Amino acid sequence: MKEPHNRLPIIFILVTLVLDAIGIGLILPVMPDLIHDIEGVDVSRAAAWGGILMTCFAVMQFLCGPLLGNLSDRYGRRPVLLLSLATMALDYVVMALAGSIWLLLAARIVGGVTASTQATASAFIADISRPEDKAARFGMVGASFGIGFVIGPLIGGFLGELGPRAPFWAAAALAMANLVLGYFVLPETVTDRIRRPFEWRRANPLGAFRSMGRLPGVRPLMLLFFLYEFAMFIYPAIWAYFTQYRFGWSAGTIGVSLALFGIGVAVVQGGLIRVYLRVLGERNMVWFGLTYNFVAFLVIGFVGNSLAVLLMTPLIALGAVVTPGLLGIMSKAAGDDRQGELQGAVSSLRSVAMILSPLVMTQIFALFTGESAGVVLPGAPFVLAAITMLVCATVFVAPRARAAQT
Repeated sequence: MKEPHNRLPIIFILVTLVLDAIGIGLILPVMPDLIHDIEGVDVSRAAAWGGILMTCFAVMQFLCGPLLGNLSDRYGRRPVLLLSLATMALDYVVMALAGSIWLLLAARIVGGVTASTQATASAFIADISRPEDKAARFGMVGASFGIGFVIGPLIGGFLGELGPRAPFWAAAALAMANLVLGYFVLPETVTDRIRRPFEWRRANPLGAFRSMGRLPGVRPLMLLFFLYEFAMFIYPAIWAYFTQYRFGWSAGTIGVSLALFGIGVAVVQGGLIRVYLRVLGERNMVWFGLTYNFVAFLVIGFVGNSLAVLLMTPLIALGAVVTPGLLGIMSKAAGDDRQGELQGAVSSLRSVAMILSPLVMTQIFALFTGESAGVVLPGAPFVLAAITMLVCATVFVAPRARAAQT
């Protein structure tokens, strides 16, 4: 399709992507208080429920991303995006009114579906962009997600000071306002020339895993990538419960700390990464990140000073260089004809890590902070994350050690 004369459709798409990311980060600061408000449980049990809610959200994103993308190829981008936004707005209202944990769980499941529109939004961008503009436009897609991950905790934290349900009313209003904008400005870009029938096999999110067996030189790095992502997801999974239990932080303070972490990651991966690469190179950059994160996890797990942890939060992001380093190494090892195959497998691995990490981390937190805990150690999930960094280091060095012996 020819690119539209005005920028409103692109603005709508970028705002939609921001809202998708906000939906993930919005609930993090207020979730301990919201679950307590609904169930009347302590922060330890709230964490266990929070992990289940987050995992259900991630599972639905994993399953429904390819599904919505394929539906948009058949029925068009406009109906998929607008229907998702309408459902998202209604879902936030349900969460704001939820009086039981089961209704909250159902809302998170629906929320995971409605937040799975990145494939459809990216397809719209591809439809309206000239070939020479596509890379820059896809960079804007990534930036929109980054902005949402920073804004979400801030909105959730500050509005959470008014009550644990206030952020959801605000999110519902934002989704509805964007729906109205999209209704008037969003054109349909799927024409009969590019429309194709819907096929379930194309909507299979597990298809990317099959490709991993065909990339033998990359397998150990894939395992390392999965373990690393599993450990790093500890921050959205457990941070709100850990800091409330350990330091008594309010929703506002939790939101600010998560936003500072997000900004730190953006600065490191958007700018400082070039310095890392110039000074260290890819492999040494991975070693630095694993070592730095190992130390950071142990410090957070055992330090008892609230101010020290808050000041450390943006500095934690200095270790967020492992993922780009690994992707660079894997990209070179995979070969030019397998880059798409590699990225599909990487995306699936990240999704599985996002599914498993909240369950494991929150259950460990509950085990070491509950009434029956033999040893009270709220930082136990961070100790596990530190141990995972050691396992990552072992996986990283093993192929070279075997090569040296042959």
